[in-house]
Amino acid sequence: MAKKIKKQKLLKGSPLSAYARKKAQELGLDGKGMKLANLVWMIQEKEGHSSCFKREKSCTQSGCCWQLSCGAKME
Repeated sequence: MAKKIKKQKLLKGSPLSAYARKKAQELGLDGKGMKLANLVWMIQEKEGHSSCFKREKSCTQSGCCWQLSCGAKME
């Protein structure tokens, strides 16, 4: 049976914040009162990735769930 690939969609504003807060909660992180970028960086580090959301102009992390919302150009 082929593995189903989940299609990513661009999230901005409130939907992106809600997604980040939900993901943080699932990982046992307390993100109350944090700015979105700080919260995403904390999630990325908890998942074993570099905290690069909106910090880089280009990206090679094709499996990153923040990729579309980040704005970095994929290499």
